[in-house]
Amino acid sequence: MRVVHTTEFEYDGSAVASYNQARMTPATGPGQIVVHSRLEVHPKPWMSEYRDYFGTHVIAFEVLDPHDAMSVVATSTVQVDRGPAAPPTTPWEAYGERAIADRWTEYLVLPEAVAPPPDFVDSVQGEARAAGTPGGAARAVCRLVNQEIDFLPGSTDVRTPAAEAWRQRAGVCQDMVHLAIGGLRSLGIPARYVSGYVHPSADPVVGETVAGDSRAWLEWWDDGWQAFDPSGDAVPDDRYIAIATGRDYTDVSPLSGIYSGARTSRMTVDVSITRTA
Repeated sequence: MRVVHTTEFEYDGSAVASYNQARMTPATGPGQIVVHSRLEVHPKPWMSEYRDYFGTHVIAFEVLDPHDAMSVVATSTVQVDRGPAAPPTTPWEAYGERAIADRWTEYLVLPEAVAPPPDFVDSVQGEARAAGTPGGAARAVCRLVNQEIDFLPGSTDVRTPAAEAWRQRAGVCQDMVHLAIGGLRSLGIPARYVSGYVHPSADPVVGETVAGDSRAWLEWWDDGWQAFDPSGDAVPDDRYIAIATGRDYTDVSPLSGIYSGARTSRMTVDVSITRTA
């Protein structure tokens, strides 16, 4: 797959300085290999690269010359070959042991972004009792979120907590992932947020460029990270490209930063994706 992710800013006036972090480089790991990746910024910036605490590739850049617009274009080619989901193997009692509870403690906390409301926790506990195994419970929680939350763009924003999405029974993929993560963590199952892209077609045509979707899904720990997409009610397949992982959306935001000078700005985002082979 080839992905071109374009972000453009227009300022009301002149921005005299802009400092940014881009998490837009896909990850090489189980199921996918990055063949090529580059980030182009105009006006020409100063850049540096590093990996953050969670292992995500970050490109930091700053534009210090006055400018009234800025474009950021991330282009990547990724070979994707995901195998079938592994069967659940970890028993409930193992999640209380140090090997899991201490190792993955960051993925067990419940900040406001993912904190589940009490009635949702009650439903989650019921699903867990019915499922029997932690892996079965994780799938059941994801499907509960898919069934109860209507996908409704514009009903939330990036700062909306999971509890609000549950209250109004509406949100976007980010909200569904936050809610499912909170549910799993309330059961003691480490769960993390994954950002990336997905090709919208179930059978992509080689060489055809289409509007791609930015997507969020989650992974829980079951003798390895097991992925599931609550909004699509599916295990991510070869149409999915992972970029970053973290505790919640704030750890994986594709582009974040600050600027000075102009009072306001407008941002437009476009993602195109092409199956190349």
